[in-house]
Amino acid sequence: MSRTSDYKSTLISLLVNGNVKCVSRLIVGLLCLTMMNMVFAADLSRFLNSATPSVFFNQADHFGEIDDNQPVAAVYKGNSKLGYIFLNSDFIGSIGYSGKPIHMLVAIDTKGLLQKVVLVEHHEPIVLIGIPEKKITDLLDDYVGRDIVSLARGTEKEHQIDAVSGATVTVMVMDDTVLRSAIKVARIYGLGGLKAKQTESGPKAVINLAIDKKQDWLGLLMEGSVQRLKLSVEQVSSAFENASNSIAADRPESDNEKDIFIELYAALVSVPTIGKSILGDAEYKNLIKRLKPGEYAVVLAGDGLYSFKGSGYVRGGIFDRFQLLQGDNSVRFHDYNHKRLRSVKAVGVPDLKDVDLFIIPADISFNPAKEWTIELLVGRAVGPTTKGFLTFNLSNKTPDIYLSYLPTSKPKKSTSSTSINDKGMAVWQKMWRAKKVEIIVLAIALGILSFIFFFQQWLVKSPKLTERVRVLFLIFTLFGLGWYANAQLSVVNILAALNAMVTGFDWAYFLMEPLLFILWGSVAVALLFWGRGAYCGWLCPFGALQELMNKLAKIVKIPQWQLPWGLHERLWPIKYLIFLGLFGVSLHSLSMAEELAEVEPFKTVIILNFIREWPFVIFAILMIAPGLFIERFYCRYLCPLGAALAIPGKLRMFEWLKRYKECGKPCQICANECMVQAIHPEGNINVNECLYCLNCHVLYSDQNKCPVMIKKSAKLNRYKQNG
Repeated sequence: MSRTSDYKSTLISLLVNGNVKCVSRLIVGLLCLTMMNMVFAADLSRFLNSATPSVFFNQADHFGEIDDNQPVAAVYKGNSKLGYIFLNSDFIGSIGYSGKPIHMLVAIDTKGLLQKVVLVEHHEPIVLIGIPEKKITDLLDDYVGRDIVSLARGTEKEHQIDAVSGATVTVMVMDDTVLRSAIKVARIYGLGGLKAKQTESGPKAVINLAIDKKQDWLGLLMEGSVQRLKLSVEQVSSAFENASNSIAADRPESDNEKDIFIELYAALVSVPTIGKSILGDAEYKNLIKRLKPGEYAVVLAGDGLYSFKGSGYVRGGIFDRFQLLQGDNSVRFHDYNHKRLRSVKAVGVPDLKDVDLFIIPADISFNPAKEWTIELLVGRAVGPTTKGFLTFNLSNKTPDIYLSYLPTSKPKKSTSSTSINDKGMAVWQKMWRAKKVEIIVLAIALGILSFIFFFQQWLVKSPKLTERVRVLFLIFTLFGLGWYANAQLSVVNILAALNAMVTGFDWAYFLMEPLLFILWGSVAVALLFWGRGAYCGWLCPFGALQELMNKLAKIVKIPQWQLPWGLHERLWPIKYLIFLGLFGVSLHSLSMAEELAEVEPFKTVIILNFIREWPFVIFAILMIAPGLFIERFYCRYLCPLGAALAIPGKLRMFEWLKRYKECGKPCQICANECMVQAIHPEGNINVNECLYCLNCHVLYSDQNKCPVMIKKSAKLNRYKQNG
């Protein structure tokens, strides 16, 4: 029996026997195993079981065993080996519009010639947009006979992409992954005499992080840190003509063939000098905080009639007009790898229409010391639904002056410039050292907040002092933690942590952001003492923004709305449904869940300061605006992070907020004044919804407002008067 089956049977047994205590742990285990099954579901054997050998090789009668070292199987006719079959997604990332891989079985013979490509599984919305799937699969027949050996050696004529209008990204991903995965397999097995890439010998180069200066635009161009590709309309037309596509050649973008078609610039901004010169100090600092171990960043900037960005990323989240190439690896960027910039900061830069930052994922194994290329795809319509395409290359290599060489006699644990610095210190250690002041300030703030909570009985006796302390702390949270330090927690952090527990937990990943790490640690402790309110009510920058704006709204006499209890109570669950939806999607695709997590406006408002595409800005404003009339509107009804924190908050060990038996029966003062309506008409506090503002505790001790305290005070005064 499988481990999953064991879990299921044990879970049923516990439920039948009423042993509920361990059920939750088993559910978590079952979810983890389910996620692991999903990760490894797309293996070669699953597709070979339903495949016919003769479809891939003429007269083939069986597949061999899958190689122990590579996910590749030989294909035989009797005892004669005809070639190999493999899955493209086992060798090259093949994520398409859907956020899921496009799986294709690829067959290659012993001479390095492609024999067959079959699309076996995909989740692309091709049919939904009105394009017959057959139109896509027919393109795969064009790969039959392609010489992978010549392609790998660079002796084959440039490959022409025959894309289908409306499915350009899908076709490009398929084309790219078929060819690059085939090259990798051909190298592994030495097909057609192709040799495997030799392991580099001699000293290895990494970025020298110690070189930190600024260059003007001309200096960056002259030293080669920034590379340029400039094409006129005439040059593009000539390229189509040379590619025997006269129809596309006769359809220029402008009547004036001397017009600039595109002027494209590319630079690796992970290099300190290049990054600070192009991005400016503040943006470079934000970039370094964002980069994870093994990640790098490039800036692309352009002008002219043609935009390298296109519009595909708006519809499907993927940039379909360019990709980054290095060796046999390629990177096609998604919108979550992207940030739009206002301008290039270097002195002397020309006016550029598009300036964009792209993050190179760690799994690409990008080498910053080796040459890399931006491959630009240019298309022109040749019919009502068809286009002709060409590619143009812009190559770049980090100048030697910004590199350090590590001798092979002293091997390093990692040669990635984002995992070590010039002294061999891990990046997370470097980040903690670099943010020493911020860490100290945060530690002091958490100490103050802990003092407030532990000694709240003393503090709440002075309503004015309590209010002033709270407002000052919220101002610190918004401006200090939020807009200055960008220490805004997100539900994405929770989803990533859950995913990491299944796919391979690495403390270094979470230690990269010291402030967030400390905040999460403090939140974990606070959940046991006070529930979600410690973070949501005091340490969340977006929450602080809502509350401070509402206080200003009250000062200028903006009317305040209090929803009827019945409606308010039914709106509470929305945030829990949002969180559960995101969690469910993350089991299927973490990247898709991260995209959907834009339901949190935190990134737009706190991290990017509203410098973002207009749909995100409008959405953020729509989330903030109701808070002017309804206190903490987003926190109450929509915040998935608040919902995620409320669930484990049920485990809290103490009840700090005291109640009288008269609360709710008949007194409703606390309930009426609670800013998020977390107090039920019956008088009890719903700690899942409480933001721990301490207002009810102030009222609980107020001898002028609380009826119970008024009676006690009057009784005490009579006792004193009577001696």
